[in-house]
Amino acid sequence: MDNGTISLGLMAILGLMMIAAAISDLRSRSISNELNAAIALLAIPFWIASGLGLWPDAAIQFGAAFAVFLVFAGLFAIGAMGGGDVKMIGAVMLWIPLPLFLPMLMVMAIGGGILSAVMLIHMKLRPSDKPVEVPYGVAIAAAGLWALHQQYLNQFQAIGSA
Repeated sequence: MDNGTISLGLMAILGLMMIAAAISDLRSRSISNELNAAIALLAIPFWIASGLGLWPDAAIQFGAAFAVFLVFAGLFAIGAMGGGDVKMIGAVMLWIPLPLFLPMLMVMAIGGGILSAVMLIHMKLRPSDKPVEVPYGVAIAAAGLWALHQQYLNQFQAIGSA
């Protein structure tokens, strides 16, 4: 089995894990630590299969993902995000190429905004005493799938760069 096949297989597993996290977040407003740990740990064989050098490439990738994690941990500290969402963002960013960090975060923010609007409308139609909890794992998963598609599965990206 060649490295390209292994990379694609790992990306498929990542896609399934992100979908599972989104479903879990929709159902119970939680994402398990085990699932987030699996997403993070599988990034290492993905880096190796993708030919990412351990130094400095993997170190830079880890540092950038950790920086994103710290920003969202700050949002968790002020009560703006859930802990599972923050861990998922950090874990997924380990897989995302650096040039797609900001576009992915933008897609995630737009998706999260739409999701928040839908949740607010739902709460207006069905009033409840409970605070609105946005299943942000859905936006993270959607943005992660978008970013992986852009980098690894989009055959048309060469057309735009010509």
